[in-house]
Amino acid sequence: MPLLAKAAILCGGEGTRIRPLSSYFQKTMIPIGHSRRPLLEYSVRLMVYHGIRDLTLLCGYRADEIENYFGDGARFGARIRYSRDPKPNVGSAQALMHAIKGGRVGSFDDLVVYYGDVLSLLDVGALLRHKRKSHAAASLVLSRNFTVPVGVAEVRKERVTGFVEKPRVNMNVTMGCLTISKSCVPVLKAATLGGGSKDLMTHFVPDLLTKGLRVVPYFIEGFWYDVGTTEAYERLDARKLEESFRLLE
Repeated sequence: MPLLAKAAILCGGEGTRIRPLSSYFQKTMIPIGHSRRPLLEYSVRLMVYHGIRDLTLLCGYRADEIENYFGDGARFGARIRYSRDPKPNVGSAQALMHAIKGGRVGSFDDLVVYYGDVLSLLDVGALLRHKRKSHAAASLVLSRNFTVPVGVAEVRKERVTGFVEKPRVNMNVTMGCLTISKSCVPVLKAATLGGGSKDLMTHFVPDLLTKGLRVVPYFIEGFWYDVGTTEAYERLDARKLEESFRLLE
């Protein structure tokens, strides 16, 4: 029997880093590209293109905008359910646990967790196959292609001896996506106990490692872009965006 894969897309944040735009739109509903489609639509279409049609959108701030636009998902070829955060400003780990505990995700063997303010051409099918072949509990999507958004200076003995504008760093950075097996849910539940906001990358992923669960990397080689700040939104190349995502039509 084939394994059951679903997706949960995080789209509940207030978007403080992308103000004032988020004062007028839910941050994942900000129109982008020449077609002026909401940012979140690209994530939904990406999942559907790769055969993941059962989606749960984790909403909070201005949730009505998202629900009114996407509805039941039928016009996108998807089945969309919604999970509203239990209170304002919950962390991403708590939002996901709330959706799972509340039955808004349903049963799954693998769950693709994706951030709604990230654009990418991630091959979701290859990601799932890689995780299953590795017999891993989770797979973390990483990129070797990351450019620091500011200039970096080299300083020696009170003198600036070198300067590089927006250098590319040789690090494995997270793209904002991971897949988890149902075996990870008890760790997620434990990570969200207690007070304070709990984040997937800050709290949940380190807890998986501490518990000894197998987490494998999956490197994305193609296009990806974090539209999480006003500067990033302004720098987004609309022509390149449309060319990159034409295949999702």
